[in-house]
Amino acid sequence: MAVIRFSHVSKGFVRHSSRRLLGGHLLQRLRQASRETFWALKDVSFAVDRGESVALIGANGAGKSTLLGLIAGLAEPEKGTVSVTGRLAALLELGSGFHGDLTGRENVYLNGALLGLSRQEMRRRFDQIVDFSGVGEFIDEPLRTYSSGMMLRLAFSVAIQVNPDILIVDEVLAVGDQSFQAKCLDKIAAFQRSGNTLICVSHVPSAVQNLCPRAIWLDHGRVVMDGPSAGVIEEYSTGRLAPVGS
Repeated sequence: MAVIRFSHVSKGFVRHSSRRLLGGHLLQRLRQASRETFWALKDVSFAVDRGESVALIGANGAGKSTLLGLIAGLAEPEKGTVSVTGRLAALLELGSGFHGDLTGRENVYLNGALLGLSRQEMRRRFDQIVDFSGVGEFIDEPLRTYSSGMMLRLAFSVAIQVNPDILIVDEVLAVGDQSFQAKCLDKIAAFQRSGNTLICVSHVPSAVQNLCPRAIWLDHGRVVMDGPSAGVIEEYSTGRLAPVGS
């Protein structure tokens, strides 16, 4: 059963461009500044079944972050449809979903509420979240006083301990130290064994192959290849294929 489905999805962003102008024509010309659409994704179709682990690979600007944002519901496609079934937790960028003026404790409960958990459910999970994160000493301090590593640990702890059906992990894990990365990988492995769905982005081929049997290669907003991760990574390293539909 597919829990994520993209059907002919395109996502564009409007870019405004204008040239430097002089005199009284400035305002008029600025109002007539050209509007150009940049297509971050172009006619993308794929499905992810329950329990699958899929990596997204591609160069910077290939469309990976845009695709993750659509899965997470942070944006809507201009064309096509995106469907996602199940509770989703996403680690898309450091500190996303957190508020710097709130304490770590308040942010944990806020994130739980955003994921659809009641306060009572969060109370039951709170100690596990804090223990895993290792920030217990600072849990009642404002988040703005946390280091980037502390924020990362707390964000990952919330995401993994709320038992989502789908977990999205971007390159943010690269910020953590080695011992925390090992803890995260162990937790992700347990998450996968439970039959849940993982979508991850990584520029480290070994991490892709270890975590995800399947990979989708994006280039300039299009799918180049979708298949077993070892084969996709080999083709990606050579750059021999052209995007599908180009």
